[in-house]
Amino acid sequence: METTLADFIKGTPHGTEAESILRKCVHCGFCTATCPTYQLLGDELDGPRGRIYLIKQVLEGAPATAKTQLHLDRCLTCRSCETTCPSGVQYSRLLDIGRAEVEKQVRREPSDALERMALRTVVPYAGLFGPLLKVGQLVRLLLPAALKQKVPQRAALAKPWPQNNRPRKMLALEGCAQPSLAPATNAAAARVLDRLGVTLIRANEAGCCGAVSFHLNAQGEALNAMRRNIDAWWPHIAQGAEAIVITASGCGVMVKDYAHALAQDAVYAEKAKRVSELACDISDVIVVEKDKLQSMLAPQGSQPRQKIAFHPPCTLQHGLKKKGVVEALLTQLGFELTPVADSHLCCGSAGTYSILQPVLANQLRDNKVAALSGGSPQAILTANIGCQTHLQSATALPVRHWIEAVEEQLSSATSA
Repeated sequence: METTLADFIKGTPHGTEAESILRKCVHCGFCTATCPTYQLLGDELDGPRGRIYLIKQVLEGAPATAKTQLHLDRCLTCRSCETTCPSGVQYSRLLDIGRAEVEKQVRREPSDALERMALRTVVPYAGLFGPLLKVGQLVRLLLPAALKQKVPQRAALAKPWPQNNRPRKMLALEGCAQPSLAPATNAAAARVLDRLGVTLIRANEAGCCGAVSFHLNAQGEALNAMRRNIDAWWPHIAQGAEAIVITASGCGVMVKDYAHALAQDAVYAEKAKRVSELACDISDVIVVEKDKLQSMLAPQGSQPRQKIAFHPPCTLQHGLKKKGVVEALLTQLGFELTPVADSHLCCGSAGTYSILQPVLANQLRDNKVAALSGGSPQAILTANIGCQTHLQSATALPVRHWIEAVEEQLSSATSA
């Protein structure tokens, strides 16, 4: 795509990156076929190709409008288009650049601006999010239906975190919302890794990965969150921690991108690069150790296989490029997976999208729940806390992180 950038961005790091991405796009339109919002709305400007044109116009000097902002806001950043694109267009990075420029030019409605500020003020901070969530859960039955749906019921309590001092050490990203919404997830990961000879270390100073602020165009806040996490993890990395294990795939994509986000930071660039290299999804560790886990699960071999539907979050299959990895792993570990139609499509959670774009998010969620329920599973397993909470709001089936199901099977087998 021929591009002539305006002087305000030409020659800058963002401008150089945007120009490179734009020039790779060949207008083929393959991306529209796998874009969730284009499928719902049928508008070219609500598909990747149309949004690329809008961003190109802004970066070439055309004034951004509220309409430009609306079409960019409607994007889920699911990255399904990147998986589809034959030219390797890094659409999500172009979108980040475009959104940031549009945000500078277009003033949001006060209610929209306030809602976004509230999300940035509350969600990234576990010490604030947790207590507010508990208050919401206490009064949940009294809330209007629309608001009640946004407040999840109380989560299952976490099992004890193992106290063994194993020879291998890995770091955990505890995150911001997950400790309150699903405290059992990281504890389950720690218990499984403990059986594999790994101690999962909690660095208390670490917190939100930065994704919430970053995708709400508060990129300065996000960079500070990244620096804080790097500082919290670095002493453990210096002492030989093998990996940074992440159970929320949305956070995993963000931490993997620290190297790119902080590439221009003279103080943190090298450390950020190392952190991105060490960051891994929990499935990366389990895949390497699957034979050992299978042998531990052997006593359960004669029992009926649990029938589950797996929802691969967009961040797992399109962001981390792990399409089919967890599905294969769960099958090898003794679960029966039901078929799920259109598994490449987003469930509508997409970080804060389900709050900011509730109509589209709920349409996508309902479509996804119908697809996941089609094979009559006993439960739905996933790999990201946002998807888990969003899906659970529309189904009576239990929705859990897959590592919790593995830990449950493992505990049952080893106590038999």
